[in-house]
Amino acid sequence: MATVGEIGMDAAELAEVAGRLEQAGATETIYWAVERFGSGVALACSFQDCVIVDLAAQVDPGLEVIFLDTEFHFPETLEFVELVRHRYRLNLTVTHPPESAEAWPCGTADCCQQRKVDPLFRALQGKSAWLTGLKRCDAPTRSNTPVVAWDEARRMVKVNPLAAWSDADIADYIASHDLPVHPLLAQGYLSIGCAPTTRPVAPGEDPRAGRWADSDKTECGLHG
Repeated sequence: MATVGEIGMDAAELAEVAGRLEQAGATETIYWAVERFGSGVALACSFQDCVIVDLAAQVDPGLEVIFLDTEFHFPETLEFVELVRHRYRLNLTVTHPPESAEAWPCGTADCCQQRKVDPLFRALQGKSAWLTGLKRCDAPTRSNTPVVAWDEARRMVKVNPLAAWSDADIADYIASHDLPVHPLLAQGYLSIGCAPTTRPVAPGEDPRAGRWADSDKTECGLHG
């Protein structure tokens, strides 16, 4: 397994970068990751929106973008992925679950592991870092999300350029840059996951309340 040293960094450098980029903008953070790791970095995107894709494409139009097709996404999500793919001519990698996932339908105990966590692990093999669209405002479990940190589970650097962004920041960026919008947002789906376990939320309700609404689950396992 890789260590910080084995990917060409030491702990001191990682700490310095993490502190510096906490005060930087998202574009600067993406630029650092691309300059530091080159083809050894990829972006994993859920395509709830395409803000992180738009920012990354400005830095490196050829950056690999990974989408985890769980085979339970809303048709609107898959259509949105294709829209964004063509708009940016993305270097898109789409993962699919293994045959063993058939024993774990959406919402069952090992579904997310089979359909998201393991496929992402495989897609990131050979990489030294990955970019995400994770934000601190997404959920209480993400409130301490760092901009840059060591991902112990995957033994690589994890970069979250949008960590400090608010939902209002996302909406303002989408409007000011005329970005396409996921069609389900207008129907009250403020946090969009797999169709069987995602519902619209009521006005004033927490955006994540529509995810796994009938269980105590709050995370799929991709982010700890």
